[in-house]
Amino acid sequence: MSSIPLPPEDRVLSPYTGWTRRHWEAVADGLLTAVLRHAGPEHALISLPGPRPSISGTRSDALEGFARTFLLAAFRIAGAGGDDPHGFLPRYAEGLAAGTRAPTADPDLTPGDPVSWLAIGDRGQAMVEAASIALALRITRPWLWDRLDEQVRARTLAWLTGALRHTPVDNNWWLFPFTVGGFLADVGADQDGAARAAVARGLAKIEPWYLGDGWYTDGRPRAFDHYNGWAFHLYPVLHAHLDGDPRLLDAYGPRLAAHLDGYARTFGADGSPMHQGRSLTYRFAATAPLWAGALTGRTPLAPGATRRAASGVLRHFVDRGALDEDGLLTLGWHGPHLPLVQEYSGPASPYWASKGFLGLLLPSEHPVWTAVEEPAPVERADAVVPLPRPGWLIQSTAADGIARLHNHGSDDQPTDHVEPDNPLYARLAYSTATGPALDGTPDNHIGVLVGGELSERGRIRPLGAGDGWAASAHRPRIRGCELPGVTVTSVVLAVGADEVHAHLVTGTDPGTEVRHSGWAAAGAAVDERADGLSARVVAINADGTRLLSSMENVHGFTTAGTHPLPAGTAYGTVGAVPALGGRTSGGDSLFVGTARLTGADPEDVSAAGAEPPLHVRVEGSRIRVRRPDGTEAEALLAPEAVTVTVRKAD
Repeated sequence: MSSIPLPPEDRVLSPYTGWTRRHWEAVADGLLTAVLRHAGPEHALISLPGPRPSISGTRSDALEGFARTFLLAAFRIAGAGGDDPHGFLPRYAEGLAAGTRAPTADPDLTPGDPVSWLAIGDRGQAMVEAASIALALRITRPWLWDRLDEQVRARTLAWLTGALRHTPVDNNWWLFPFTVGGFLADVGADQDGAARAAVARGLAKIEPWYLGDGWYTDGRPRAFDHYNGWAFHLYPVLHAHLDGDPRLLDAYGPRLAAHLDGYARTFGADGSPMHQGRSLTYRFAATAPLWAGALTGRTPLAPGATRRAASGVLRHFVDRGALDEDGLLTLGWHGPHLPLVQEYSGPASPYWASKGFLGLLLPSEHPVWTAVEEPAPVERADAVVPLPRPGWLIQSTAADGIARLHNHGSDDQPTDHVEPDNPLYARLAYSTATGPALDGTPDNHIGVLVGGELSERGRIRPLGAGDGWAASAHRPRIRGCELPGVTVTSVVLAVGADEVHAHLVTGTDPGTEVRHSGWAAAGAAVDERADGLSARVVAINADGTRLLSSMENVHGFTTAGTHPLPAGTAYGTVGAVPALGGRTSGGDSLFVGTARLTGADPEDVSAAGAEPPLHVRVEGSRIRVRRPDGTEAEALLAPEAVTVTVRKAD
């Protein structure tokens, strides 16, 4: 539980989470109070304790500490109409004055210069932090910027302008000079037109990455993750809102609304966001697009549904140890978990979670704060919803509140070469109750074994997603090299908590081993069992709750077993993965199995090996699945091609 003092729950206004605007304000105040204890001289840099610095150095990390918490303070104070009873803004004003006196290229804090900010350069982290500072200044302009000494304003403008003159990383980073340019234009510091040019350039740069239906890929051909919401949608619509530009809002608002229509389905009933993609340590930044939709009126969600989802996320992390005993956000997920943290993240990086407090800009009388909470999509009914642009299938179950993401389209591979599989992108599936295994046996994976080595997916080619299904193909790689002539064509058909996975493996030598693994269940302890051609793992949490991951052969597999994960995952210290194995016959070899992930009570566990409520038939390369409602889905697999037909019950 959190060390932050919280007001009493309100189960009348918020029957699902108990949290209200007062809780958001209390958490914001608690986070800021804890951070400010670590401010350096003149409050210019905030150096937080942590297990290791980022690759950008300790000065960059301390600038992050200033910039990202300044954004949190800005949302908190602007949302209160400038009321600042804790005196946060004067301390950030002092930091602006000190940090901009003599910007430096020195990445390390030194006794002789413990206050200077890093100068902004090409593809440098200071450009990222400049965007947060510019946005915070724009939001708090009447209470901070307009009252600053003229020399401080001039120095701050000079430092920020560096973001317009230097080159960002060729991905969502184009929105950082975009955001700086928006502020500079807003305060009349655009005599040469460079600020407005940066705004136009940012929008032009991200446009080729927009694939439709609310989905951007992040600079790489198939890189889909949370940056869609907390970067690609957030910055343009927030700029349009602050700029009062209805034309721009009419262009980007519908994209946000389309994104939220699917994105809202990716949260678990317990408030967990989908555990997929990089920068997961930003945690409740995942709520930023929800609030942006409410702030601009571009959302398909009712006000009570927006707050229920957002408050669920914030409470999820506050209740599960995201803050340490000193009230600081840790590098990890629930608690510290360094294996999932990228090398660009340092001790202050988690404070990009500040974006999640965007909702405080909405006045207290806004319906998003006054409406009674409504159930989240995952709580209303079981659902299986395709998202064809990223190549995803979202499967959720109301009984246990778990949302699952079947991945047949996101690989995060660059254009000009193939990198090793990233566990946070390349898996067959992700969920709100599991994290991928970051070492050892890969979970949710299909591969062939050659010379004792398991192949990777490499580039994923989506083959479509529709009513209860998604499909893809890949050419397996070992040590970066494609296996000559080998392809794997895959399809998942889902209903309720059940999954049917089919893989057509072509081009291998006869007798080549194939392995398909399931969900990585992790907790305080695990129970592993294999029986015939089925395997299951039950993760047992400290509070006694359980999570079941099971697999069973339908066709082609000849072995079943479990693989321990001694290091666990972000969801538990120990874990295990069920898996099915078989061998190819040469030519085209079809493998079909069922899988299930469910929050399991003892009755569920006892029935875990039972036949799922689906009827599955395999005829050649054709799989027929009869759903409990009588609907029949038929998938026909050919090398790198899948055809799915769904026939409704009479």
